[in-house]
Amino acid sequence: MSAVGLESIDHTVQLTHIWINELNKSLGWDNKARSYRLLRGVLQALRDWLQVNEAVDLGAQFPSLLRGIYYEHWRPVTTPAKDRSKQSFLARIDREFMNDPIDDTAKAVAAVFRLLSEKVSVGEVADVHQALPADLRALWPVPAKVG
Repeated sequence: MSAVGLESIDHTVQLTHIWINELNKSLGWDNKARSYRLLRGVLQALRDWLQVNEAVDLGAQFPSLLRGIYYEHWRPVTTPAKDRSKQSFLARIDREFMNDPIDDTAKAVAAVFRLLSEKVSVGEVADVHQALPADLRALWPVPAKVG
């Protein structure tokens, strides 16, 4: 493999660590593995709550490593999920944390949504936000610049 190829792998690993570290800090957690699990769980749940085209548009904006995690085990024919409620979304995340429950799952999910608002283009955030059911959208306040 060329040095350029290795640099691109190093870069996507570095970007993924940045995302996880920023999320870990915003949550006030001192557990990067747990923050990674939350990021992974929210990204995959979000993917399954969106129409296929919107899920693909969102995934295109992730670093390569996170994009692979996002698409892991994806079955597009089963999306969007039939029950797309906030309660169902939060329950899915809670299942990921059965052995170490999150104190406030809605707050944790909102932290991931804020991270996405910082990392993904304004237009894509607006598209994803609009594609979500209203009760789930409430966890993802649109940044002022989106309006």
